[in-house]
Amino acid sequence: MARSLIRAAAISIALILPASVMAQGVIGGMEHGAREGDRAAGPVGAVVGGAVGAVTGGVAGVLGIDQRPRFRQYVVEQHHPSFHYREPVHVGVVLPDSGLTYYEVPAEYGAPHYRYTVVNDQTVLVDPRTHSVVEIID
Repeated sequence: MARSLIRAAAISIALILPASVMAQGVIGGMEHGAREGDRAAGPVGAVVGGAVGAVTGGVAGVLGIDQRPRFRQYVVEQHHPSFHYREPVHVGVVLPDSGLTYYEVPAEYGAPHYRYTVVNDQTVLVDPRTHSVVEIID
């Protein structure tokens, strides 16, 4: 029984991990779920908790559902100019190193490892090491 649960959870994780490119919250959700599952039910709980946490984190995204409207309002109040990018902007697009400004995300939003910018009138979160878009804030 335990082996089949572990196998099923491992398959779930393998199917979910590619979605991490689409929603960076997957990794944090998976880590949190694994810790909580391990504490509640040992190794099997860690695997199952990791799979469930990954799904939950993917739905929430980097900022989380409850923080998006506040962050969007914050960005609007900053009046940053929009950078014109010729291609459609979506998660995974690598933006140029120069020509646009990347701004720090205030600590209150809990995304210290990311920067934001405005591209084609859309607010986007960017991984500052790779300049890739990790989340579009609607």
